[in-house]
This record gives sequence, structure tokens and C-alpha cells, in this order.
Amino acid sequence: MRSFVRVVETGSFSTVAREENTTQATISKRVAALESNLGTQLLVRGSRTHTLTETGQSYYERVINILREIEQAESEARSLTTTPRGKLRVTVPVMFGTLYIAPVIPEFLATYPEIQLDLKFSEKMVDLVEEGIDVAIRLGDLKDSSMIARRLGSDDLIIVASPGYLEKHSIPQHPLELKQHNCLVYSLGAKGNIWNFSNQKEDSAVQVSGNFQCDTGCGLMEMLLADTGISFMPTWLVAPYIESGQLVHILKDYYKRYPINAVYPLNRNIPLKTKCFMDFIEEKIKTNPVLAA
Repeated sequence: MRSFVRVVETGSFSTVAREENTTQATISKRVAALESNLGTQLLVRGSRTHTLTETGQSYYERVINILREIEQAESEARSLTTTPRGKLRVTVPVMFGTLYIAPVIPEFLATYPEIQLDLKFSEKMVDLVEEGIDVAIRLGDLKDSSMIARRLGSDDLIIVASPGYLEKHSIPQHPLELKQHNCLVYSLGAKGNIWNFSNQKEDSAVQVSGNFQCDTGCGLMEMLLADTGISFMPTWLVAPYIESGQLVHILKDYYKRYPINAVYPLNRNIPLKTKCFMDFIEEKIKTNPVLAA
């Protein structure tokens, strides 16, 4: 029953086989055995996609609720124990995960030795259900209402440039003056080349332009340090460079505060292992001198 549900959710026998550390043939046999036991076909198998029959659709809608009840019962049973255990799949943004999540993982695994952590680094907003992810760390405002978010902390996007760039160009005194500069853009941002700011009096937005955009903070940092332009960057990434003098924080009254969230699927009860991970990361964020600033 579980294998059938996951095949429907992922659309792939091979994906479910990888999740369960078995073969595609084994998953196929499980679904075939279920169909034989029920005396009806549930899935129409194709070379690339699989389609539910009418009976299969009805059966799926019934059993998914049953499985959720079972998961809830199992979760509640596990929560009564003092030792979280099992495989935990987590996805994190590449740069943030590298700088702030990966360094604390040894301590987390030492604290919870019976958890097996599968940590995935990606800038993409992956489908948590389809990918079998337990929890995702996401930066910024959330738009997907099918997910539950737990706020772990917050950070500010701030405007920065190198001393070398500012020596060659005028230092902007107002966000509108950014239109006169070469602005380096994070291409996966929700607004692209429209930078939204907040200050104590008002919110504002400026459409910027430049000769470079990138889908990682690493690429933007290289361009900033090469004196090529101005960028709107997360404090957690640029703070060490500002402290060392390699970057300058300009237009300090203009910034954009955004949340750092742990996200998990709706209607899925939180296993103890997942709760322990979120509690642990939240505490690390609160005690980090950059993130807690």
C-alpha cells in the first residue's frame, strides 16, 4: 500500500525504489501483488508516466487518509521515546547550507547518533512530497500554501560594493541612484532585477540593471570582490567581508528583512527526528553572532 501511494506521488517506480533501498522490479511486484489481491488494475503503466485507473484513483484517495492515520499513530508512538532514530532527508540552499548548516551537522549527529542524515544542497524549490524530503530550510517569503513553515530566524538583504568599485564611481545616496550603477543580480530572486527596500519611514522598490546575473551567492561574491558592481546581498554571506574591509555596506537605511524557515509538507505529522533537527538548527541560528544580529 505504501509503495503504491509513493509511486502515485512521485510518478516513478525507480524513485520509490531508491527511497526504499530496493530495486525497481521489487516495487513493481509489490504494486502488481496489490492489484492481484484487489482483483483490479490500479495503474496504467507507460514508458515515462503512469496513470491511475478510475478504481485506482478512488483507492488512492481512500488509502492516503489511512496511511496518514498510521503515520500519526507511529509518530505519536515514537514521540514517547527519548531517542529519535531513522533516516532524515533535508534540503538546504547551497551557500547558506555550506556556511551555516554543514558546520554544525557533526554536533547534531553526535547528539542524535541513531539518526541517519541525508543532506541535499540545492537552490531549487524542490517538491518535498515528490522528492521524499522531510524538511527544507528556505530563505525568504514563502508562497506555497501546501507547506507548513516554522520560523527559525531572520536576516536582512543589504546593499554592498567593494571599495575599488566605489572609488571609480559615485557612491549612491538614495536607492534611485542605483539606476546609474552596474547592479549584480541574483537571478533566482522572487523579483529579479527589482530590489525592494524597507526603512523606518516607507517601503520602496527600484528596478536595477547591469551586465551580470547569477543563480548563486558565490558567483555574485566573486564579481563584487572584482570591483565590478553593486549587489543586494544577505547579511549572513557578506558580513565577514564587510568586517575585513573587502566590501562596504552602503545605503544603510535601506534593506529587506526576510525569514529563515524550516518547511515541511502539510498534513504530515512531525516525527521526533524532524522536530529535533528543527529545534537544533533554530538554537544554532539564535546563538550565531551573524544570524542573531
